[in-house]
Formats: sequence, structure tokens, C-alpha cells
Amino acid sequence: MLLGDALAPRPRAVVRTAGLTPRRVRDQVPPRMTRLLLIQAASFVLLLTVTTAVASPDDLGRAGRALAVTCGGVTEVHSPWPGSFYAVPIGVSLAVGTAVCAWALRRIAHRPGEEQERRDRSSAITAAWGLLVSTQLLGAATTTSGALTSTTCDGAIGTAAVVLLAPLVLLALFTVAWSLFTVLAPRTARR
Repeated sequence: MLLGDALAPRPRAVVRTAGLTPRRVRDQVPPRMTRLLLIQAASFVLLLTVTTAVASPDDLGRAGRALAVTCGGVTEVHSPWPGSFYAVPIGVSLAVGTAVCAWALRRIAHRPGEEQERRDRSSAITAAWGLLVSTQLLGAATTTSGALTSTTCDGAIGTAAVVLLAPLVLLALFTVAWSLFTVLAPRTARR
């Protein structure tokens, strides 16, 4: 090692220095947007869990594709519904996308380079994950809300669900816009 160090050519440019504090992923990502995306991801998983639990087979007997509501002896079936038929592939894609983004963020945090460059790349990766989470949340919440509002006897539970889903849809729309802008026009390109 000493021989290799002695024989290595000396740098001709200014010698760079680095601090001794370890780099962490959470120090590189945008804190507010990351918290918002984590809340949206948790809301999305909760929404898929609830919709899967109340899902019914559709008119062709395929499980987890519809919402069946019985009121006054009359059964209404509304489809599409984000039940198990849709929730399982969506959940798998979310898990794989989350793992890939976490791996990329870890690589970015631990690679050499300028601090601002790491933050810009981490912001772009966070925005890409935001697109994954918020577009799927937007689709599932809109579909759920549409199915609930089309029933004639959804009652207080259906009304409360729609009231809870409306702000979630608006928040997901905002996040889609932020994520798309951040991915398409990263900070490094705007300088």
C-alpha cells in the first residue's frame, strides 16, 4: 500500500477535502417533500388495504374487481374497484420502485462529489419516487371515490370516505406536478 501510494501521481489541481461526518440519505433528500411522500405512501397502502378488504367479484366472477353494496334488498355492483385484483400488482410495483429508489439514494449519498450535486440528484430520485406514489394514489383514490359516489345507498360511511378522499386526491395532484417538474427540469439544468 505504501509503495502504491508513493508511486501514484500527485494531483495537479487543488486538493479536495472531505469532512469526517458520515453521509446519510436523510441529509440529502428534500425533507418536507420526503415527509409528504411518506405520508402519501402510507395513505396509499391503507387505502389499498381497505378497498381490498371490502372488494367483491365483478359480474364475471373475477375476485377483487368490484364494490358490491346491498341496500333495501337491492345489490349494486360498481367496477372498477381497487381490490385485490388491482392492489396486488400495484403493491408489488410500489415495493420494487421503493427498493430501487432507496438503493439509488444510498449510492448517491455515499459517492464522492460535491454536496450540492448529491442533493440535486437525491431530489430527482425523490421526485421519481413521488411520481410512482402519487400517480398510483391519484388513480386509486379517484376510482374509489367515483365508485362510492355512484352508489345510491352508500350512507354515512361512503360520504365520510369521499370527504377524506377529496383532499388526498388534491394533494396527489400537487405532488404529481412537483415530481414531474423536478424530474423533467432538475435543479442542475436550471442553473
